[in-house]
Amino acid sequence: MSNSNTTKYIDIQNVEQTFKTKKGNFPALRGINLTVAKGEFITLIGHSGCGKSTLLNLIAGLTTPTSGVLLCADREIAGPGPERAVVFQNHSLLPWLTCFENVYLAVERVFAATENKAQLKARTEAALALVGLMPAAQKRPGEISGGMKQRVGIARALSMEPKVLLMDEPFGALDALTRAKLQDELLEIVARTRSTVVMVTHDVDEAVLLSDKIVMLTNGPAATIGEVLSVELPRPRNRVALADDPQYQQCRKAVIDFLYTRQAHVEKVA
Repeated sequence: MSNSNTTKYIDIQNVEQTFKTKKGNFPALRGINLTVAKGEFITLIGHSGCGKSTLLNLIAGLTTPTSGVLLCADREIAGPGPERAVVFQNHSLLPWLTCFENVYLAVERVFAATENKAQLKARTEAALALVGLMPAAQKRPGEISGGMKQRVGIARALSMEPKVLLMDEPFGALDALTRAKLQDELLEIVARTRSTVVMVTHDVDEAVLLSDKIVMLTNGPAATIGEVLSVELPRPRNRVALADDPQYQQCRKAVIDFLYTRQAHVEKVA
């Protein structure tokens, strides 16, 4: 029996994405080839405008490529699906619903056909407990901090029991301490759920701390994958212990070198 769907759980083949604009066609991505194994944590990194979010949206099925094909578990990605959950930077919670109700909506959408209300409630509570938010379950988004809102967004995504967790700079708007805490929690959650994760980030340290592989994109327009760096650091990972780890420093230097030396001045020339 082939194990292609575990080693190539997400398979992106010759993907291009061109947007029609008032100034004509804008080539956002070209020649994207990438495979993600089951349970792997991948980060996409690159300068602003290099198509990181565009690529994430393609994997989410929110947009379709101009050419090429994207597969998840050997099936073509033809639109959004509950097996691929997305966490956005701006959490996108419904402000009139409580934290519990925001998560329950997602649970209901995926499981209502096969489970009763008690089971749906239990699923919702389990997802909130996973991110430490049960005490705030009855609060509305306006009554909680930015970090807690992001936790609700993560709980909502995890409540759907997705095979793939897609994250678009989920900690980008948070202060450094909150961000560090949520990164550490995400490491624990992913270890428990064994989710496959693709995450967009601007943060080099975040990429090295979290990833199995860092996918570095060249500058746009017509951005492509410049390099894929394997992060061979053992798990579980501890940010304090890693700070002095030579391998951590080596990975960090490789990403910085790519971003700020090899990709530094392309935009100015264009």
